[in-house]
Amino acid sequence: MSASGGERQGGERQGGERQSFTHRPGEFLAALLQDQPSLDATASTAVEARAANVLRPQGAFARLDSVAGWLAGWQATTKPQVKRPHVIVFGADHGVATDGVSAYPQEVTAAIAAAIEAGVATVSVLARHVGATLDLVDVGIGRPTANIRLSDAMSPEEFDEAVAAGADSVASALTKADLLIVGEIGIANTTSAAAVAAAALGGAADDWVGPGTGVAGSALTHKRDVVAEALERVGAVTPLQALRRLGGRELAALAGAVAEARRRRLPVVLDGFIATAAVAPLAMAVSGSLDHCMAGHCSAEPGHQRVLQALGLDPLMRLDLRLGEGSGALLAVPMIAMAAACVTEVATFAEWGLGQ
Repeated sequence: MSASGGERQGGERQGGERQSFTHRPGEFLAALLQDQPSLDATASTAVEARAANVLRPQGAFARLDSVAGWLAGWQATTKPQVKRPHVIVFGADHGVATDGVSAYPQEVTAAIAAAIEAGVATVSVLARHVGATLDLVDVGIGRPTANIRLSDAMSPEEFDEAVAAGADSVASALTKADLLIVGEIGIANTTSAAAVAAAALGGAADDWVGPGTGVAGSALTHKRDVVAEALERVGAVTPLQALRRLGGRELAALAGAVAEARRRRLPVVLDGFIATAAVAPLAMAVSGSLDHCMAGHCSAEPGHQRVLQALGLDPLMRLDLRLGEGSGALLAVPMIAMAAACVTEVATFAEWGLGQ
């Protein structure tokens, strides 16, 4: 388990150069979103053109062919592949847990972190089976944020620290990764995710709050009330302010990781509601900030479908999962790998002597 923090002056980029960012406290994430690179259109177009001519009826694998083209564009190669999938799980605790918004006590966050380190958590098992390396980054386990119902989750400096931890985790994983999977653990983080989504994308608490760990009945009503109070407290905010004031350290770190991955042209597979809500403010702050991201699945949490639609992300699978940890995104990794292989390794009609 690793952690990182402190003032960040940029990080090493591919090619070895170091870029510095000048920013006011609380604005490091905004600085990361500037001057984002685009996908390699030449590679993407070439792979899509090949997909139209491989040995199967045209359009038979249309969705998977588009995945191959997406992967080619961000890997900047006409031979896209998934040989080094890497998952980063960010963990932190939330002050709002004391309001009884989860079916589990806050201590479960640390217990799951220990299970991940021991290799017996769901994400650990899935990572082994898909051949992914895994890092657990502790950005606040046992060090909860403030209760968002009463005050801002993080100070500007705390927010920068969490964002930097996420960005640095990607920078240190570049040699491990040709595809990045991001996940999270943190009791009560569906509450924070719902608040962030509502503030960044619009709508009322009732539109975004779901059962999370399994709350129902009066407990679910109470959870909605807590989010409504948090939203009323902050009022109208910018998307990135919503993440700082209503989110959690693991949500901020996840957003920092995804923003850094974009700077590195590293394709990303998003997990469930919490991960997707965490990065929604990026897209709202700078259009196109999530073009390098693929939605691995759509979970059973009601807000997940809503946020995917708002961001224009079409999930690869719909399995009604309710876990997090990066688990659903990991399940999508073999599909992405096969999508690429079914373009680059399948012969074209011309290669098989059947003409153009």
